[in-house]
Amino acid sequence: MSKYINEDTRVTLDLKTIGMVLVGAASLISLYFSLQSDIEEAKGLPKPEVTGTEYHMKDEYVRESIQLTQEDIKEIKEDLKVITDRLYEIKSK
Repeated sequence: MSKYINEDTRVTLDLKTIGMVLVGAASLISLYFSLQSDIEEAKGLPKPEVTGTEYHMKDEYVRESIQLTQEDIKEIKEDLKVITDRLYEIKSK
């Protein structure tokens, strides 16, 4: 038995395997064309507009997040000051 593929190599496939390969290839081809048509359709749709209300809500959310972050930073600084004071008290003893 030859371990190399050449002109004399025989490949035997039953009808079920050939059918499965054909169905798989047809599925991939139809998926490709379906995706291409969806992409073309999406290109033709109008771009969504940002309304004034949506912009206002996003702006408010960002400002609120910044405010909360500033408060957290103040608390962290206070905690760090307490830790630093305690550390220097221990070193000075």
